[in-house]
Amino acid sequence: MRWPRRLGHEETVTLVEHLDELRYRLIISLISVGLWFGLTYAFRKDLIDWLKRPLPAKTHIITLSPGEAFTTSLTVALYAALALSIPVLVWQLWAYLAPAFEERSQAVVVRLVATATVLLLVGMAFSYFVVLPKGLSFLLGFDSDIYNTTQVRAREYLSFATALILGVGLVFELPIFVLGLVRLGVLSSHSLRRNRRIGYGVCIIVGVLLPGVDWVSMTLEILPILVLFEGSIWAAVFFERRWARQGAIGGPLAGTGET
Repeated sequence: MRWPRRLGHEETVTLVEHLDELRYRLIISLISVGLWFGLTYAFRKDLIDWLKRPLPAKTHIITLSPGEAFTTSLTVALYAALALSIPVLVWQLWAYLAPAFEERSQAVVVRLVATATVLLLVGMAFSYFVVLPKGLSFLLGFDSDIYNTTQVRAREYLSFATALILGVGLVFELPIFVLGLVRLGVLSSHSLRRNRRIGYGVCIIVGVLLPGVDWVSMTLEILPILVLFEGSIWAAVFFERRWARQGAIGGPLAGTGET
């Protein structure tokens, strides 16, 4: 397979060449997912044990259909492979889109992507170590004097745990999303502060829509979102002034490449 060539800024190529590059980058991404899938499937039992740890003691997961064990293990391995492939996927996407940005602005995007990756990992860790155990303890312990034996269906629990971990991780990308809109001139720190109450309302709605039906997990999800939103406002104030001095606001990451 021919390795795709990264185009230079404003380099002129034909539509066929663009599609050819896109095809090769998709192939590389699929190969990455496939290779990681082979590893995650081999360690699927360890992955499922890791996801089972937040469950309260003496809680067992069960399967209720002949093919459920197979499909559930396969799904967990696939999700893990996609998560491990994120650096390759993001790099291939960035390599394809990079020619649209000035070379000095490309460094800005690289730093934003790196920061977004860190925030994603922090969000996933927060969900796994804080939100998930507290939420499960409340839900499975509710009316425990009535329901003496608690068994959880494997497919439903693992889907719930995976969605919660990934969902909270994605919500932690909020500061990067807000700063990106400020950098493009779509939002400003003034408009964010003026509409702070509306922003808080949207954050609460997002927290309610995340997986988790109990008030404990929803509270643990909503509070970080509110903190992240408020932090985004003050980060926008700081960077907006800095970008304004450099004349970098109002275009697609135009400027000197400083963040």
